[in-house]
Amino acid sequence: MPGDVDHRLNELEIKASFAEDLLEQLNQVVVRQQQQIDRLQRELAMLRDTLPEPGAPSSGSLRDEIPPHW
Repeated sequence: MPGDVDHRLNELEIKASFAEDLLEQLNQVVVRQQQQIDRLQRELAMLRDTLPEPGAPSSGSLRDEIPPHW
């Protein structure tokens, strides 16, 4: 009987250890993905800042603009 309890306890400790490892790996993935999201949001904001405002006159020549029927 005591051997059975020891075996079950050992199995539970092994499962808990694997679960802790998996949780740490998942946490690292979430942190890495959040860093990527933050970087992409900054890049998107920079791109939005470089675009002209809708309806604003363009600074280029009218010859450079493509006619609306093209």
